[in-house]
Amino acid sequence: MGSKKTVAFHTLGCKLNFSETSTLSRMLENEGFEKTAFDNHADVYVINTCSVTDNADKECRQLVRRIQRKAPESLVVITGCYAQLKPKEIASIPGVDMVLGAAEKFNIAQHLKELTKGDATKICSCDIEEVSGFHSSFSIHDRTRTFLKVQDGCDYNCSFCTIPMARGKSRSDLIAGVVENVKQLAVNGVKEIVLTGVNLGDFGEGEENFYKLACALDQQEGIERFRISSIEPNLLTNAIIELVANSNTFMPHFHIPLQSGSNRILGLMRRRYRRELYAERVKLIKTLMPHAAIGVDVIVGFPGETDEDFQQTFDFLHELDITYLHVFTYSERDNTHALTLGPVVPVHVRHERNKTLRNLSYMKQQYFNQQFAGQTRKVLFEENEKSGMMEGYTDNYIKVVAPYKAEWVNKVIEWNL
Repeated sequence: MGSKKTVAFHTLGCKLNFSETSTLSRMLENEGFEKTAFDNHADVYVINTCSVTDNADKECRQLVRRIQRKAPESLVVITGCYAQLKPKEIASIPGVDMVLGAAEKFNIAQHLKELTKGDATKICSCDIEEVSGFHSSFSIHDRTRTFLKVQDGCDYNCSFCTIPMARGKSRSDLIAGVVENVKQLAVNGVKEIVLTGVNLGDFGEGEENFYKLACALDQQEGIERFRISSIEPNLLTNAIIELVANSNTFMPHFHIPLQSGSNRILGLMRRRYRRELYAERVKLIKTLMPHAAIGVDVIVGFPGETDEDFQQTFDFLHELDITYLHVFTYSERDNTHALTLGPVVPVHVRHERNKTLRNLSYMKQQYFNQQFAGQTRKVLFEENEKSGMMEGYTDNYIKVVAPYKAEWVNKVIEWNL
């Protein structure tokens, strides 16, 4: 047969996408493909897309153009959220050979066997209502921390969001399935697992729920650290917070989407909580774990957001005992309820508000870090070497940079901050 075919991957978007790309990579390697870096020449390029912002759509197009210039004879496969939402639009991009929707991405190996360069672009997609199965995914050997997908899809209907249309109904692994994956990752030497999902707190069906999953994982041996990725404030129960506070393996680190500090805007966004509940969650975390890091997602420039609404958001965040912000500039998404709302916030105002909150985030992070200066905390150092330096994170997610030592890779080291 000759030499192995090579495949290169590029991931846009969230931790969930990284876990899925890693799983797709292992599937193709098991089928005889050899993985190579995206900047190298490859026989097949797979782009796993996001569609949270316009920028991800544009980036996908730019990547395809880059491949066309570098390797016009190579196969280009697009999957992920953008592929599910706009398969025909993607199929029209010159150089794209196949578009795999949500139900077909994990059948990539079979589809590649039937694909020939030069054929009409193949679209393998279905209505999102038909997507029902759960495919377990995790990243391994890509980073020191592993992203483990335990839940997919979302039943919420936030007015700005296309994710339910891209990923379908909420569905989950079984606790027993997650535990098996965790055991496998422990055997492979993984020290830290980040639990991910589209709406992570909605994990479970019947008697199972996220709290019970966390309890089960807290009993597992072999994994030193678990982190909870983004979890909705209305699903972050007191019991989950108390479990983390009393756990030796769940890290004191939460990422809780807020989106707006104005109750009026939260209503327009169709969020399932108000700022008072959010403040309660933060207060309980900080009461039980004063050292805990809390990250916050915020959207600026949502339709109808007045100067007063934005000021409420700024003041609310300024007063909250949080650590850092992920600030998103609102961008119009097709087929969302937000398109019917107004008045539209001018783009330059959106960017000004984004900058204001990013400055606030910087100050919050600096203040948080300074509280721990001189303390000794446990740091898990990562594999990547950058100019003779290595990076790692404390239990409460403070980034540490140190001179590279190979023996420290994937080790938890006591570190004086």
